[in-house]
Amino acid sequence: MSSLSARTRGAASRAADNSWLERLTRAGFVGYGILHLLFAYVIMKVALGGPAADRDQSGAMQQIADEPFGAALIGAIVVGLVAMAVWQVLEIFRERRLTERAASAGRAAFYLYLAFSGVKVLRGKKSSSADTQQDTAAGLLASDAGRVAVMTAGLILAGIGVWLAIVGITRRFEKHLHVSRMAAATRRLVARLGTVGFTAKGLAYAIAGILFVVAAWRYDPEKARGLDAALRALADESYGTWLLLVVAVGFTAYGLFAVTEARYRKV
Repeated sequence: MSSLSARTRGAASRAADNSWLERLTRAGFVGYGILHLLFAYVIMKVALGGPAADRDQSGAMQQIADEPFGAALIGAIVVGLVAMAVWQVLEIFRERRLTERAASAGRAAFYLYLAFSGVKVLRGKKSSSADTQQDTAAGLLASDAGRVAVMTAGLILAGIGVWLAIVGITRRFEKHLHVSRMAAATRRLVARLGTVGFTAKGLAYAIAGILFVVAAWRYDPEKARGLDAALRALADESYGTWLLLVVAVGFTAYGLFAVTEARYRKV
């Protein structure tokens, strides 16, 4: 069994070392960063009184689709996201620790989810991921087992949000970067971008998870709209505009951080 595991890790390592996969993965980080920058732009527009579009990744992609050459850009982002997902799947077989394997599996699933959202936008579908989440939750909340499922999903999402914030505050993200290759000024800038970006993203996901739990508790599927619901909740606060602007700045920082990963991430 151990020899089989060793052979599997060896095969995964050889596949992951493919130069084309590395190039596509690094390009994927650029697209991932652009997606977060556009998401921040969507949040900022809403904060400043713009139309209440979907405040999630699908809303950001729709913003791209409405621009010249938008379809080509979304197509490139989708290819990069798929490459990132393949890279993370290979990491599952390369890692020895169970926690690292679980993290790679989660990242791979998320990248594929975003890629699928991009494909839907390319096909001209206007339905948002927030609407899909709400409709799914509405069906699940009709049964006790479904309520438990929605509540469990919310707790997991909130836990992910807390973990992302911890990663940002403690700068754990640096272990995945070639920090030694950075100039001192670049290292400080990347550290600040990562700290602000991960913390803001973690806060948004934690709020989204809590709202999933509230949706299950109160039989209210409108609360189960993911990031869209979380940002709507912030907007309803007395200082909603400023809270949304702070979150927009945080996602801008994360987007810029993701772009730097294209060069410095250990792939």
